[in-house]
Amino acid sequence: MTETNPYLLRADAIEQTPEFAFQHPLNPNSEIYLRDLGAKVGLERAVLRLSRVPPGKESFIYHAHHHEEEFIYILSGRGIAEIEDQEYEVGPGDFMGFPTPSVAHHLRNPFEEDLVYLMGGEHRHAEIGEFPRLGKRIIRDGDDAYFVDIEATQPFVPKKKE
Repeated sequence: MTETNPYLLRADAIEQTPEFAFQHPLNPNSEIYLRDLGAKVGLERAVLRLSRVPPGKESFIYHAHHHEEEFIYILSGRGIAEIEDQEYEVGPGDFMGFPTPSVAHHLRNPFEEDLVYLMGGEHRHAEIGEFPRLGKRIIRDGDDAYFVDIEATQPFVPKKKE
């Protein structure tokens, strides 16, 4: 009996889903492999990815979000979570949640086995991310994204008509 349902993703289908590699452009030690589970079942406003960071590598870069909440649930392996400049060893069953505006956070894997976790959150049309250690910001508008130096940004204060 063959079963098809666009809202059900079986474990064997997940295992057969190809990983896509990502390296954050501002972190040469970033190396993460992702399987996009949410898109497979048609989610458009939420992101859910099965994520894998090899030994000695890092997920993305120390960052914070302005508008998109994010969560991480560790499935296997161990890692070091950096949350607000504090380090915590994390392992299977540990959960991290980052409401917005979020505190800065990051994951790295200094251990000898892969770090595997579910990562999810919101997918809004526009988002602003902060890279506090680099003094940079990313502005995403749809599929376009731009890095800017935080020092170069200025508040917009409209002049009142007299």
